[in-house]
Amino acid sequence: MKNGFSHWTKWAERDELDKVKFPGVYAIALSKRNIAGANFSCRQEIIYIGMTNSVGGLKSRLRQFENTIRGGDGHGGAKRVRYKHPNYQSLIPWLYVSVIPFKCDVQTNNPSDLRVMGNIAKQEYDCLALFVDMFSRLPEFNDKKRSLKN
Repeated sequence: MKNGFSHWTKWAERDELDKVKFPGVYAIALSKRNIAGANFSCRQEIIYIGMTNSVGGLKSRLRQFENTIRGGDGHGGAKRVRYKHPNYQSLIPWLYVSVIPFKCDVQTNNPSDLRVMGNIAKQEYDCLALFVDMFSRLPEFNDKKRSLKN
């Protein structure tokens, strides 16, 4: 995966990540080992890779993920996580996130901003492709055939 991802951060501290107001790509890992502060790397513990081009940026999309694993709606991948890990309190200590923000204005039709938004989508697919190259599978909760949601 391309350089530019933040260090791994505990899920509960995700809002402290730099530039989460911007759109971008995120990777979520479930690890029994503390990886907080470690440099980003493509690792088997990654359970979901996602992206957002929304006005609320990464912060808003990660909040949707949070709300869904707590029991709400709004994020399909998080529904699959919640189906397998229904106990929010026992899940959170082991959840980590890394992000790569892209500075742009998602509300314009400015060609440079549109290109950045296209690069965000490409970055997500590049990350997924690298994961498959390395581990011969998608991250568990990106794989709609392998992981269920209620």
